[in-house]
Amino acid sequence: MNVETVIANVRSISETLNRRLVFMEVCGTHTVSAFRTGLRSLLPDNVSLLSGPGCPVCVTPTGYLDQAIAIARQPGTVIATFGDMLRVPGTESALEKERATGADIRMVYSPMDALNMAKAEPEKTVVFLGVGFETTTPTIAWTIKEACEQGLKNYYVLSAHKTIPEAMMALVSAGDVKLDGFLCPGHVSVITGSEAYKPVCAECGIPCVVAGFEAYDMARGIEMLGKQQMEGKAEVEVEYTRSVTAGGNVEAQKLCVDVFDKSDTEWRGFGVIPQSGLSIADKYNDVDAAIKFKGLEVPEAEDHSACRCGDVLRGICLPPDCPMFGKTCTPSDPVGACMVSSEGSCSAYYKYGQ
Repeated sequence: MNVETVIANVRSISETLNRRLVFMEVCGTHTVSAFRTGLRSLLPDNVSLLSGPGCPVCVTPTGYLDQAIAIARQPGTVIATFGDMLRVPGTESALEKERATGADIRMVYSPMDALNMAKAEPEKTVVFLGVGFETTTPTIAWTIKEACEQGLKNYYVLSAHKTIPEAMMALVSAGDVKLDGFLCPGHVSVITGSEAYKPVCAECGIPCVVAGFEAYDMARGIEMLGKQQMEGKAEVEVEYTRSVTAGGNVEAQKLCVDVFDKSDTEWRGFGVIPQSGLSIADKYNDVDAAIKFKGLEVPEAEDHSACRCGDVLRGICLPPDCPMFGKTCTPSDPVGACMVSSEGSCSAYYKYGQ
């Protein structure tokens, strides 16, 4: 089959059901791909895609940025981070602004870069900003374990790792938006396996399909969700079978279980979601930046009052519904995190949605 045939099937399903169908893609890469490939414009009028909390930079709360900025201001400290985090606004500043005034903040492409930096500069305290979902967690876990095994005393991780299924259930439980299915993230699911979404189906009654990132993959995933709606099912299916299995990457999962503990954590727009975070396990306390820098003065976290980034992440509104979108908030001068990240909904709408 090709994309046109699959879209025709989606249209037939939508006509048979004769009602609006709302499917949420829980992945920033899906959001961008749906725009870039023109998939959104091919869908029937009564079938819509809604962006969810699938951008790790976007869901990282302002308080975490404020903490990272406070650490960056400490003498002899290096902040190592993925590039998207540099421009996310904190309460009073941003990492990019701190770097401009002299803070040692460096962009890296992997946590291994940060680990090697600590080895090469033993006189420096290197703090890696551990932001991400299940996709990036194993590599960061490896650096934590490696630093401890090598007795490295100047490498730390400030953990803000989050897990997707709990956020999906929190979103449904809130009842702010009615969903007919989740298009589940492919990259995350390579690690977790598709079985991770079974509680979403069982407890929330929402169909889940793990899809790849090409237009065909996403269209086929939407078709599979539509068929489940027609048949009254709420099951986990995998479209992305070339990469995703039921059990996922067992070795990566074991590593994460060893290095991290499940914990309650804050998500931008959601507040605290129980057991949706990964904090560094006690036996690796020597690498935990939150412990190393405990007691630093950090301002009370505050977001711009007009920014609706949190509502966008929960699917309550679309980016253009925010009064700041494209006016006082643009990719060159972002106010909200959703406009900063390349996977952010606001950034995607700004770049492709006009």
